[in-house]
Amino acid sequence: MSGAPARLEELVAAARAGRPRAVGRLVSLVENGSPHLPELMRLLAPTAGRAHVVGLTGSPGVGKSTTTTALVAALRARGQVVGVLAVDPSSPFTGGALLGDRVRMQDHATDPGVFIRSMATRGHLGGLAAAAPAALRVLDAAGCDVVLVETVGVGQSEVDVAACVDTTCVLMAPGTGDAVQVAKAGVLEIADVFVVNKADRDGAQALVRDLRSMLALGLGPGPEVWHPPVVRTVAAAGEGTAELLDALDAHRDHQQRDGGWADRRRRRAHDEIRALALAGLQRRLLAGTGDLLEQLAERVRDGELDAHTAADRLLSAAGRASGGTPGGPGSTAGPPG
Repeated sequence: MSGAPARLEELVAAARAGRPRAVGRLVSLVENGSPHLPELMRLLAPTAGRAHVVGLTGSPGVGKSTTTTALVAALRARGQVVGVLAVDPSSPFTGGALLGDRVRMQDHATDPGVFIRSMATRGHLGGLAAAAPAALRVLDAAGCDVVLVETVGVGQSEVDVAACVDTTCVLMAPGTGDAVQVAKAGVLEIADVFVVNKADRDGAQALVRDLRSMLALGLGPGPEVWHPPVVRTVAAAGEGTAELLDALDAHRDHQQRDGGWADRRRRRAHDEIRALALAGLQRRLLAGTGDLLEQLAERVRDGELDAHTAADRLLSAAGRASGGTPGGPGSTAGPPG
């Protein structure tokens, strides 16, 4: 875009004024990897960091979208501005989001105090889109008091959401597993709040009991330890939403008292910086080695070279191309061979 810095400043100012179209444009720039992204993040930084970011995750069919919709209604009743980042599976044809979550949230689509954005995973594993951290910063800087992040239906090891939010809600429903499933390591370990949705179904009480038994085994004593509550809801009927909001508020207050809030945000910044730095290094590595990678891959394929030696040679070539020293501290790079 011509005159990009000035145009970005206008968009950021409009987003801070609560204009949905400007917020949408900024999120699109983030999602599409705009070359102006560093400048955008610089403009957003002074006003970001105010929102309570809440992640909702769980297996497909447990009611994440319905729970998100119920929370939006309850938060709006409080007078709070709400952002929703709904991560949908990618279309196999266009790569875009399938928009299932936005369809379910039509009740809030015309509310000026609610920003709803669907974002495609674009093949990124972990239940989130790769651009989610920057998109969250846009919604935060746009004046949202609470940002709800709804993940794609996840399995036991897809826990990226915990690294991007202040409070993680893990949703479960009766009939999706037994006591052994509850005890398994993975996505359950990231929960700050457990939500047993569809609690009017048979088996809900047994699931609550299993969760509480698991928590009793895994937590240390002492009032300083956060004990994840187990909240029963029937999101489709709006039942239990007030109790869930109370649990989210209690976790936020606890984290702010014991320093956990600042620690989580420092870790989030650490992970984001690291990911950006690694992506930049990868781009430089591939840009500085020309066709060497393909040549090395062919030699590894044909058994002429092992992958470790090939990687060492690629790093050495990249170091020479950049004028640096190949294989810095901790590198496995050896002699060019």
